[in-house]
Amino acid sequence: MEYAESLAAFSFVARRNSSISPASWRRVFAFISAVTLGIAAGFVAIGAWLVLPFAGIELALLFWAFRYLESHAQDCERVTIEGDRVLVEVVEGKVEQRYEFNRCWVQVVLEPADRGYRLALRSRGIEVDVGRHLSTENRVSAAGMLRRHMQKFNSGRHHDT
Repeated sequence: MEYAESLAAFSFVARRNSSISPASWRRVFAFISAVTLGIAAGFVAIGAWLVLPFAGIELALLFWAFRYLESHAQDCERVTIEGDRVLVEVVEGKVEQRYEFNRCWVQVVLEPADRGYRLALRSRGIEVDVGRHLSTENRVSAAGMLRRHMQKFNSGRHHDT
Protein backbone atom coordinates (compact mmCIF):
# COMPACT_ATOMS: atom_id res chain seq x y z
CA MET A 1 0.00 0.00 0.00
CA GLU A 2 1.46 3.33 -1.04
CA TYR A 3 0.17 6.80 -0.52
CA ALA A 4 1.38 10.30 -1.24
CA GLU A 5 0.01 13.58 -0.01
CA SER A 6 0.64 17.14 -1.03
CA LEU A 7 -1.21 20.41 -0.61
CA ALA A 8 -3.06 19.89 -3.87
CA ALA A 9 -3.76 16.14 -3.90
CA PHE A 10 -3.82 12.83 -2.10
CA SER A 11 -3.01 9.61 -3.93
CA PHE A 12 -3.50 6.03 -2.74
CA VAL A 13 -2.19 3.01 -4.67
CA ALA A 14 -3.02 -0.62 -3.90
CA ARG A 15 -1.05 -3.20 -5.86
CA ARG A 16 -0.15 -6.87 -5.79
CA ASN A 17 2.79 -8.03 -3.73
CA SER A 18 5.18 -9.00 -6.53
CA SER A 19 8.21 -10.36 -4.74
CA ILE A 20 9.83 -11.59 -7.95
CA SER A 21 10.50 -9.69 -11.18
CA PRO A 22 9.51 -10.95 -14.65
CA ALA A 23 13.19 -11.59 -15.45
CA SER A 24 13.48 -13.72 -12.33
CA TRP A 25 10.35 -15.66 -13.33
CA ARG A 26 12.07 -16.51 -16.63
CA ARG A 27 15.20 -17.74 -14.82
CA VAL A 28 13.10 -19.88 -12.47
CA PHE A 29 11.21 -21.34 -15.43
CA ALA A 30 14.47 -22.07 -17.29
CA PHE A 31 15.88 -23.84 -14.22
CA ILE A 32 12.72 -25.94 -13.69
CA SER A 33 12.66 -26.77 -17.42
CA ALA A 34 16.29 -27.92 -17.39
CA VAL A 35 15.73 -30.15 -14.34
CA THR A 36 12.46 -31.59 -15.71
CA LEU A 37 13.91 -32.28 -19.17
CA GLY A 38 17.09 -33.75 -17.60
CA ILE A 39 15.03 -36.21 -15.55
CA ALA A 40 12.83 -37.00 -18.57
CA ALA A 41 15.96 -37.62 -20.70
CA GLY A 42 17.23 -40.07 -18.07
CA PHE A 43 13.97 -42.02 -18.26
CA VAL A 44 14.03 -41.94 -22.07
CA ALA A 45 17.58 -43.36 -21.96
CA ILE A 46 16.36 -46.42 -20.03
CA GLY A 47 13.44 -46.94 -22.39
CA ALA A 48 10.61 -45.12 -20.62
CA TRP A 49 10.00 -42.69 -23.48
CA LEU A 50 6.39 -42.03 -22.42
CA VAL A 51 7.72 -39.75 -19.66
CA LEU A 52 8.76 -37.15 -22.25
CA PRO A 53 5.24 -36.10 -23.39
CA PHE A 54 4.12 -35.74 -19.77
CA ALA A 55 7.15 -33.59 -19.01
CA GLY A 56 6.25 -31.43 -22.01
CA ILE A 57 2.65 -31.04 -20.80
CA GLU A 58 3.90 -30.13 -17.32
CA LEU A 59 6.23 -27.47 -18.73
CA ALA A 60 3.52 -26.07 -21.01
CA LEU A 61 1.13 -25.67 -18.06
CA LEU A 62 3.87 -24.11 -15.93
CA PHE A 63 4.72 -21.71 -18.79
CA TRP A 64 1.04 -20.71 -19.06
CA ALA A 65 0.86 -20.10 -15.28
CA PHE A 66 4.01 -17.96 -15.31
CA ARG A 67 2.73 -15.94 -18.29
CA TYR A 68 -0.56 -15.32 -16.47
CA LEU A 69 1.25 -14.13 -13.34
CA GLU A 70 3.54 -11.91 -15.41
CA SER A 71 0.61 -10.33 -17.26
CA HIS A 72 -1.01 -9.39 -13.93
CA ALA A 73 2.15 -8.27 -12.11
CA GLN A 74 1.27 -4.59 -12.62
CA ASP A 75 -2.37 -4.85 -11.52
CA CYS A 76 -3.31 -2.02 -9.20
CA GLU A 77 -5.94 0.45 -8.08
CA ARG A 78 -5.09 4.14 -7.73
CA VAL A 79 -7.35 6.64 -5.97
CA THR A 80 -6.43 10.31 -6.39
CA ILE A 81 -8.26 13.04 -4.50
CA GLU A 82 -7.64 16.47 -5.94
CA GLY A 83 -9.84 19.41 -5.08
CA ASP A 84 -13.44 18.36 -5.66
CA ARG A 85 -12.50 15.42 -7.90
CA VAL A 86 -11.91 11.78 -7.02
CA LEU A 87 -10.21 9.82 -9.78
CA VAL A 88 -10.12 6.01 -9.56
CA GLU A 89 -7.90 4.03 -11.95
CA VAL A 90 -8.11 0.23 -12.03
CA VAL A 91 -5.50 -1.76 -13.99
CA GLU A 92 -6.10 -5.48 -14.58
CA GLY A 93 -3.78 -7.09 -17.08
CA LYS A 94 -3.97 -4.96 -20.22
CA VAL A 95 -7.32 -3.40 -19.29
CA GLU A 96 -7.32 0.03 -17.64
CA GLN A 97 -10.53 1.59 -16.38
CA ARG A 98 -10.92 5.18 -15.13
CA TYR A 99 -13.72 6.60 -13.05
CA GLU A 100 -14.15 10.22 -12.04
CA PHE A 101 -16.45 11.28 -9.21
CA ASN A 102 -17.42 14.52 -7.50
CA ARG A 103 -15.84 14.38 -4.04
CA CYS A 104 -19.00 15.67 -2.33
CA TRP A 105 -20.96 12.60 -3.42
CA VAL A 106 -18.40 9.81 -2.85
CA GLN A 107 -19.05 7.30 -0.07
CA VAL A 108 -16.33 4.99 1.24
CA VAL A 109 -17.93 1.55 1.63
CA LEU A 110 -16.40 -1.04 3.97
CA GLU A 111 -18.59 -4.10 4.39
CA PRO A 112 -18.08 -7.70 5.53
CA ALA A 113 -17.24 -10.13 2.73
CA ASP A 114 -16.24 -13.77 2.36
CA ARG A 115 -12.63 -13.09 3.33
CA GLY A 116 -12.53 -10.11 5.66
CA TYR A 117 -13.92 -6.85 4.29
CA ARG A 118 -14.74 -5.39 0.90
CA LEU A 119 -13.65 -1.80 0.24
CA ALA A 120 -15.33 0.26 -2.47
CA LEU A 121 -16.08 3.84 -3.48
CA ARG A 122 -19.70 4.59 -4.33
CA SER A 123 -21.20 7.61 -6.04
CA ARG A 124 -24.49 8.10 -7.85
CA GLY A 125 -25.16 4.41 -8.43
CA ILE A 126 -21.61 3.51 -9.50
CA GLU A 127 -19.52 1.39 -7.17
CA VAL A 128 -15.83 0.65 -7.74
CA ASP A 129 -13.95 -1.95 -5.68
CA VAL A 130 -10.55 -0.81 -4.44
CA GLY A 131 -7.94 -2.53 -2.29
CA ARG A 132 -8.53 -6.03 -3.69
CA HIS A 133 -4.80 -6.71 -3.42
CA LEU A 134 -4.60 -5.63 0.23
CA SER A 135 -4.88 -7.68 3.41
CA THR A 136 -8.00 -7.24 5.54
CA GLU A 137 -6.13 -5.05 8.04
CA ASN A 138 -4.77 -2.82 5.28
CA ARG A 139 -8.25 -2.56 3.71
CA VAL A 140 -9.70 -1.33 7.01
CA SER A 141 -6.80 1.13 7.40
CA ALA A 142 -7.23 2.34 3.81
CA ALA A 143 -10.96 2.90 4.40
CA GLY A 144 -10.19 5.12 7.39
CA MET A 145 -7.55 7.05 5.44
CA LEU A 146 -9.88 7.58 2.47
CA ARG A 147 -12.72 8.72 4.77
CA ARG A 148 -10.45 11.24 6.49
CA HIS A 149 -9.34 12.71 3.16
CA MET A 150 -12.92 12.88 1.86
CA GLN A 151 -14.01 14.69 5.04
CA LYS A 152 -11.12 17.17 4.88
CA PHE A 153 -12.63 18.53 1.70
CA ASN A 154 -16.21 18.51 2.93
CA SER A 155 -15.40 20.22 6.24
CA GLY A 156 -13.26 22.77 4.37
CA ARG A 157 -16.21 23.57 2.10
CA HIS A 158 -18.52 24.32 5.03
CA HIS A 159 -16.08 26.90 6.43
CA ASP A 160 -15.79 28.70 3.09
CA THR A 161 -19.51 29.33 2.69
